[in-house]
Amino acid sequence: MDCIPSGMELFPAADEEQWEFIKRVIDDCDYYLLIIGGRYGSITTEGISYTEKEYDYAIEKNLKVIAFLHKAPDLIPAGKTEKDPELSDKLMLFRSKVQQNRLVKPWSIAEELPGLVALSLSKTIKTYPAVGWVRATEAGSSELLSEINTLRKENEKLRVNTPSYVTIENIAGMDESINLYGNYMNSLDFWEDPFNPKPQQAWTHILTWNQIFAFIAPYLLEHPSDDSVKKTLTKSILDAAGIKVYFDESLNDQVFQTVKIQLMAYGLVDIAIRGDNNPYWNITEKGKSLMIELRVVKTEVSETE
Repeated sequence: MDCIPSGMELFPAADEEQWEFIKRVIDDCDYYLLIIGGRYGSITTEGISYTEKEYDYAIEKNLKVIAFLHKAPDLIPAGKTEKDPELSDKLMLFRSKVQQNRLVKPWSIAEELPGLVALSLSKTIKTYPAVGWVRATEAGSSELLSEINTLRKENEKLRVNTPSYVTIENIAGMDESINLYGNYMNSLDFWEDPFNPKPQQAWTHILTWNQIFAFIAPYLLEHPSDDSVKKTLTKSILDAAGIKVYFDESLNDQVFQTVKIQLMAYGLVDIAIRGDNNPYWNITEKGKSLMIELRVVKTEVSETE
C-alpha cells in the first residue's frame, strides 16, 4: 500500500531512554494502527502498558488512529491472554478507552486482519491524506528553505516582542479560588456490571490559581495540545479530591476555557494554532519562573530558640 511500517514490536520498550526513541518514531508517522488481542503488555513506571502509553501519545499528537479490537476476548485461547487479574482489568479499561469517541473494527481470527487493515487504512488515507515521505530530489530548494527560515525568525521576533497578556483591572489574585466541576465514572461500579453501568457521577473541587498552574506547568514544557492539558488537569484535580478509582473523567469545558484565558491573562501561558488547526499550549518565561517557585523542593527550616 506504499506505506512504511514502524512496528512497535521492532523497538522493545524496556526503559525511559527507549521510550524517548519510540516517541520520535511516532512523531514521524502519519497514522497509528492499533490491534488489541488478549494481552495487556509490559508495564511502565506509570502503571500502564507501553502499548497504552504509545496510544496515548499518538492521540496527543493528533494522529489518525485505526483500532481493531478482538470481538470476543473470553474466547481467546488461555495461552494468549493475561493470567494476572490486575493486568486483565487494565486491558479491559484500555479497550473501553479506545472505544470512546472512536470508530473501531472488531476481529475474531488473525486471518481476518490483513483484509480489515488494508480496507481501513486505504479509506483512512483517502479521507485524511497526510504529508508522507518526500524524496530528496523533490525537497524544496536551498533558496526556498532560506526564505522560510527568514520568515520563521521574523515571526519568532514578533512573537517575543508582543506581550502574551493584557493588563486587566481587578483581576483575581493567584491565591484566590475557583470552583471546578465535571463528571466521572467509578471503574469499580462499571466492571461490576459493564453491560448495565451506573450513571456518571458529578465531582466538584475548589483550587487556587496557583494550585491549578502548579498541576499543569511541568507538562507545558512539551507544548501539549488543548485536549492533553485538559486531560492532565482533570486527572490531577480528581486525585487531589481523593477520587482514586475512575475513568471516563471530564472537566466542564466552559470551566476549562476560563482556566485557559485566566492563565493567559496572568502571562503564564500562550496558545498557538498549528498546521492541524488545533490549539497548543506554551509556557512563557514568566510561567517557567512561577513553575519553579511552586514546584521546587525546598529545605525545611526548623525554628531554634
